[in-house]
Amino acid sequence: MEHKKLVIIGASGHGKVCAEIAVRCGFEKILFLDDDSSLTFCGRYPVAGTVTDSDKYIETASFFTAIGNSHIRERIMRKLEEDGGEITTLVHPDAVISESAVIGYGSVVMAGAVINADAIIGKGCIINTAASVDHDCVVEDYCHISVGSHLAGTVHTGKHTWIGAGAVVSNNVTVCGECMIGAGAVVVRDINEIGTYAGIPAKRMDTMT
Repeated sequence: MEHKKLVIIGASGHGKVCAEIAVRCGFEKILFLDDDSSLTFCGRYPVAGTVTDSDKYIETASFFTAIGNSHIRERIMRKLEEDGGEITTLVHPDAVISESAVIGYGSVVMAGAVINADAIIGKGCIINTAASVDHDCVVEDYCHISVGSHLAGTVHTGKHTWIGAGAVVSNNVTVCGECMIGAGAVVVRDINEIGTYAGIPAKRMDTMT
């Protein structure tokens, strides 16, 4: 069955990667919307207008929101839902996904990522290049599991949390929502307080001396 046109919101480097995944998923007609009116192309695909132009495509296209900021991503996805837009999920064919894993709509799983048995990925998440989410993990809505980062078994990350590039969260650990885990950090115990955490073991930055 022929795919509808895909409209990607967010003409950034992240958007370029998402467009390439969309091609691998079978989409042939791709365009971007972005509020930067100076942009005319994102990679080889046209920027056809601003985000407010999305209503022009509600009946004829699927949508994907390629915005790094999780709160903006949520706001745009909610508006698309309210308008009756069809929101797609992008999974690179070179990702390894367990048959028992669940991936929410509007999420992207990039090349080399691994999602293991009974893991649950919420909506609007980014599982970036070569990241891994092990068995029985729960990644709540609008999280970003960055390039080369790893969640060991039975990790729970709260809504809007960002796990930085190369970071590791040890098994059976919970990270509350609205947190940022710095690149290369190692989280070995539960994080119950919103903040930015870095180091080995990870500590909240405003408590470091």
